[in-house]
Amino acid sequence: MRSYHLEPGRGLDGLTMADRDEPAPGRGQVVVRMRANGLGFRDLLVLNGDYPLPIRPGIVPGCEGAGEVVAVGKDVTRVKPGDRVAAAVFPQWHDGPFLRENAAQLGTMIDGMLTEYAVLGEDGVVPIPEHLSFEEAAALPLAAVTAWNALTSGGMPLPGDTVLTLGSGGVSLFTLMFAKAAGARVIVTTSGPDKAGRLRELGADDVIDYRATPSWWEEVRALTNGRGADRVVDPAGPLEQSLRSVALGGEVAFVGYRLSGAEGARPVDPAVLFGAGAVLRPVATGSRAHFLQVNRAMAAHRLRPVIDRAFRFEDVHEAYRYCMAGGGFGKVVISHG
Repeated sequence: MRSYHLEPGRGLDGLTMADRDEPAPGRGQVVVRMRANGLGFRDLLVLNGDYPLPIRPGIVPGCEGAGEVVAVGKDVTRVKPGDRVAAAVFPQWHDGPFLRENAAQLGTMIDGMLTEYAVLGEDGVVPIPEHLSFEEAAALPLAAVTAWNALTSGGMPLPGDTVLTLGSGGVSLFTLMFAKAAGARVIVTTSGPDKAGRLRELGADDVIDYRATPSWWEEVRALTNGRGADRVVDPAGPLEQSLRSVALGGEVAFVGYRLSGAEGARPVDPAVLFGAGAVLRPVATGSRAHFLQVNRAMAAHRLRPVIDRAFRFEDVHEAYRYCMAGGGFGKVVISHG
């Protein structure tokens, strides 16, 4: 079988392909023939060695993948050969709060998904919705699970609540999708009229161009008659504007921030943090239980992820370059054919 391997910090020069023997499952393990992978901003951070978690040299990168179970080890009861499954990003985080002992992540600390065959614990995979293709299912493990955790762990939004999500990346697109399914009003920030138009087509009630309106929190307040958004999902920052946008008693789910740019990692004024009168909750993707909830929601509402572009497994370097260029809309996927 073929698999990619990564030497972190060397960029694309450190991403190479190797031939290896096809694996056999041990007790409690399954072998998955990978059919598709997801690729995104997180993978660029890992590529450059600029990621919060340790990265093992020579690791098989990629934390998002979907495929078909082809073999199972002794004592496996959750899945059987022929099942269509996706991998959980944190295979040891089954439920409950995120703890240090659950932090082993695919593609950084343990071998990931950019391979033709992957060995996973049976608890590290979940069945994928029947109406989704492998390519669509591969878009779920990181962005969709993160969006679900960010949106629901503080309580599912109620019909009529206002949800604000920042940008048009994968997490925000899934947040928009899930919030609309819950009956919420959704406000989205983005850069430019083209993306704004697409966000409205996907159901956004209001879209704010942050380039045209740099102090976009004021527009959020205006759109909500001064009240602010009940829930803010912030995957990119600036966090201070999110805190100025949230309603008293609301919540800001802090998914991440960009290290580059003028505002992304600015310190937050403690007065703004206190004055928000809201919960600030850091979010680290999600658990297996979150993933199962995502799949139930996707199936119940017949939801489909937004796919930007698909690349062949042989063209992973090109896929990384495409992600580096930015400007896409939706998830980049790798198809194994």
